[in-house]
Amino acid sequence: MNKRIRTLLVEQPLNTKVSIKGWVRTRRDSGSFSFIEINDGSCLANIQVIAGNDLDNYQSEIKQLNTGCSVSIKGELKESPAKGQDVEIHANEICIVGLADPEAYPLQKKRHSFEFLREISHLRPRTNALGAVARVRSRLGYSVHRFFQERGFIQVHTPIITTSDCEGAGEMFQVTTAEEGKSGSHFFGRQAGLTVSGQLQAEVYALSLGDVYTFGPTFRAENSNTSRHLAEFWMIEPEMAFCDLRGNMRVAEDMMHYLLEDIMVSCAEDLELFNKFIEKGLLEKLGRVVEQEFAHVTYTDAVDLLLKAKKKFDYPVQWGIDLQSEHERYLTEEVFRRPLVVTDYPATIKPFYMRVNEDGRTVAAMDILVPGIGELVGGSQREERYDVLESRMVEAGIDLEEYQWYLDLRRYGTVPHAGFGLGFERLVQFVTGMKNIREVIPFPRTPGSAPC
Repeated sequence: MNKRIRTLLVEQPLNTKVSIKGWVRTRRDSGSFSFIEINDGSCLANIQVIAGNDLDNYQSEIKQLNTGCSVSIKGELKESPAKGQDVEIHANEICIVGLADPEAYPLQKKRHSFEFLREISHLRPRTNALGAVARVRSRLGYSVHRFFQERGFIQVHTPIITTSDCEGAGEMFQVTTAEEGKSGSHFFGRQAGLTVSGQLQAEVYALSLGDVYTFGPTFRAENSNTSRHLAEFWMIEPEMAFCDLRGNMRVAEDMMHYLLEDIMVSCAEDLELFNKFIEKGLLEKLGRVVEQEFAHVTYTDAVDLLLKAKKKFDYPVQWGIDLQSEHERYLTEEVFRRPLVVTDYPATIKPFYMRVNEDGRTVAAMDILVPGIGELVGGSQREERYDVLESRMVEAGIDLEEYQWYLDLRRYGTVPHAGFGLGFERLVQFVTGMKNIREVIPFPRTPGSAPC
């Protein structure tokens, strides 16, 4: 049975027969032997294969191997005398599965820019950095499910095609079968779009099942071609019945600690790569987050701190205006120097579903800001009072008939409930230190670009 290289490097006893499959990273000839570095994507490390000239296809095939070729190898696992590796494989048989034209194969033994790799998105997972990102992303996804499942949350698959605009910003991709430039009846009987959030539908299930979560793709037709935005991205969105803002913040903070503690152990080798080549001090940064409690400040106090700052911002600061990324990073990186929870934002800059505080000016909202990224989590206690919610929807210009189902949740057994959304790609960015969000999703969708 084939073994993954990660297993061979960690668990397999010496002097046993093994079989692996993977891709050639390099081949070096020395006298009557060839040293072939093989990687199969299971870990950052390659495994060295020793191929002797006594193999039947040594001259005809093995000495023709080059970077990118795929191979199947059988041999014995031996202790390696070479520095930097504990084991190696002495090959008894090497079969060429697929060749790679050395003149055309674009990935060679050198560092390529991330901009160049985006042009060959079908090959970039074969690089050390993007392969490591994929493993970290996979482990984080697994840990997300484990965190909620261990706490009794029920996963809900909310719709990708929706008729409700959760954020009310109108930045939805429209779903239609009509030919371009021609009018036609709506497939669903009404206008529909790709979801920007599963929150509203998650509330339906939270007010029936208690604690639920959804984790899936979301879409935003925002014409923003920056290093922080994608048109397609993934969101983690828990929703909890009988929960207030304090309980909501506790779950979000516990989740962050849980995910980071796990990833620092499970993907230690990959994080070392990022720490060395992508963001110096990454491991120290993640360690501080795990060890420290998050700081807390109200929006009003945050604005006061920004107004007193001896720093010139590109965007003005005043109460009633949403914080910009530069403001968020200043607070987390220079003032508090750790993740920060900002609460009680002005009602005028937040969506209709957030619970209005007793002062009538602010809502029970919270954002978690982290160094290097800015906002990572956004959430709130939801407005459970029918009359207040109805009034807020009218103020926002929302068609009450279209959202009668949402109002019904407040008519039939309403309860305090809360939830948040965590942008998964921004979490992967924070963990890996990648500066551009396009590097932390397999196939980035941005204005004018949709590879593969």
